[in-house]
Amino acid sequence: MKIKNKSFRAFESKNRTTQLKEDAIRYLLIVASVISVLTTFGILFSILFEAIEFFKLRSFVYFLTGTQWSPGIEDSKFGALPIFAGTFVITLIAMSVALPIGIFSAIYMSEYASDKVRDKIKPLLEILAGIPTVVYGFFAAITVAPLIVTICESIGLEASFNSALASGVVMGIMIIPVISSLSDDVISSVPDSLRKGSLALGLTMSETIKSVVLPAALPGIIAACLLGVSKALGETMIVVMAAGLRPNLTMNILEDMTTVTVRIVDALVGDQAFDSPATLSAFALGLALFVVTLILNIISVYFIRKFKEKYKVNSL
Repeated sequence: MKIKNKSFRAFESKNRTTQLKEDAIRYLLIVASVISVLTTFGILFSILFEAIEFFKLRSFVYFLTGTQWSPGIEDSKFGALPIFAGTFVITLIAMSVALPIGIFSAIYMSEYASDKVRDKIKPLLEILAGIPTVVYGFFAAITVAPLIVTICESIGLEASFNSALASGVVMGIMIIPVISSLSDDVISSVPDSLRKGSLALGLTMSETIKSVVLPAALPGIIAACLLGVSKALGETMIVVMAAGLRPNLTMNILEDMTTVTVRIVDALVGDQAFDSPATLSAFALGLALFVVTLILNIISVYFIRKFKEKYKVNSL
């Protein structure tokens, strides 16, 4: 009887110890989650309060719709429309390069390439993702931009050595590994039973990929593309070195443009007083970029949930 009581007490003590460990881990995870949320709100409020100070000095409507950006002078103007336009044009060029190449390479690595080939290609893509952006900037300014100018001259077009096309193309090359690697992981995680069932019903390999594999992996692919868009929106060095600093409201991708992040850096590294409109404009631009990124995330979450519901119904 004493032996049973002793064993029971030892078992109970072990259970209490295990429960304490589980509680400690749970509280640690809760603290980590709270810190993440508070950090996000801290970033938002720190930008928001300074942006409000800027809009007390300058018109909010003109900031969104104005076409002239000339801080640091006596009659300074803060029309950010050319900056927003340059940001979206360069991002669109980058995604036009990165999306097809990244997704197609992911499909090849996960569905067609042998394990030997995949083990060689994927590390190379991941190495490409680790190259500093300033190196991509040198590549854009020294190699890609002169090449674009030469090609345009040969067909009778005029292109600037600081062009949105050069920076967009190189930015797209930089984003390819991000989209390709993440999409490859997502496509590879699709259950093999779906592929075998599709092939057993008579579909070819390409039809299986198009009708079964890609729809199943689409939420993850959308997430990878969104990460690529965010990376393009936040890029600075490539734009500085290949596209220039001039706010230029144009749809001609052969001319120089600038982006939100470039103007933020330019505003914060100047010799203006911190409470001057020229410096505070960086926070207004940062707030605009934050809102755009938030909208993109909301849209992507909406489509991912909508597609998951549709795919769930179809799978039933």
